[in-house]
Amino acid sequence: MGGALALTVAALAYPAMVGVQTVSSSPTRIVAETSTGPLTEADRDFVVKVRAAGLWEYPVGQMALAKGTSQAVITAGQHLVAGHAALDATVRRIAPQLGVTIPNLPSPQQQGFISTLTADSRGTQFDTDFANILRITHGSIFNTVAKIRSTTKNTLVRALADQANVTVLDHITVMEKTGLVNFDTALFQQTTPPKLPASDMTPPVPVPGAPTVVLTPPPDTGDTPSPSPTAG
Repeated sequence: MGGALALTVAALAYPAMVGVQTVSSSPTRIVAETSTGPLTEADRDFVVKVRAAGLWEYPVGQMALAKGTSQAVITAGQHLVAGHAALDATVRRIAPQLGVTIPNLPSPQQQGFISTLTADSRGTQFDTDFANILRITHGSIFNTVAKIRSTTKNTLVRALADQANVTVLDHITVMEKTGLVNFDTALFQQTTPPKLPASDMTPPVPVPGAPTVVLTPPPDTGDTPSPSPTAG
C-alpha cells in the first residue's frame, strides 16, 4: 500500500470501532445497579461505542456496495451492513434496560473516516482505503471486546460482547479476503496509536426528543449470518 493511505489513516488518528482509548474516568466504577448485574463505566462506554461504530460502519458498508469494484469488497460491505444492523438492534434493545443514552451520530473521528471514503472516487483508491481502514479499526478493537467480555458482571453487556466478538472477527476476515490489506501498516497502526483528545473519540449527545436512528437490516438472504447471543 502506498504512502497516501498511511497518511490518510494517520491524519484521521486511528482507531475507531468501539474505541481503544476510553472516555471513562474510572472504568471499574459502578454507575448503576441493574436487574442484569452491576454496570460499570467501562460497560456503559462499550454500549455507547458499539452503537457509534454502527453509525459509521453501516453507511460505509452501503458505500462499498455502490463503489466497490471487486466482489470481495462488495461482500465485505454486505457483512458490515448486516453485522452492524444486528448489533444495533441489540444495543437499542438493551440500552433502556441499562439506563444508557445512545448517540445518533458517530464521533468526530469516525465522521472523518466517512468523509475520507466519501471523497474517494469509485475504483482502486476506494477499495484500498476501505479495506485497510476497516481492517485497522477492527483489529484494534478485538482485544477490547475480549476484555469487556472477560470482566463485565452484567449479563446483557456480556451477551453484547459475545455478539460483537463474532461480528468483529467476521469483519476482520472479510477485509483480509479482499487481498488489499497491508499487514505491515495495519500492525504499525494497531501497536502505535496516537493519543487523542476525548472529544474526538466521543459521539455527540443526542438532541433531546430526537427519534432514535435505526440501522435497517438488509433482506435476509442467508449469506451474511449475524448471530445475536442471548443474555446468560
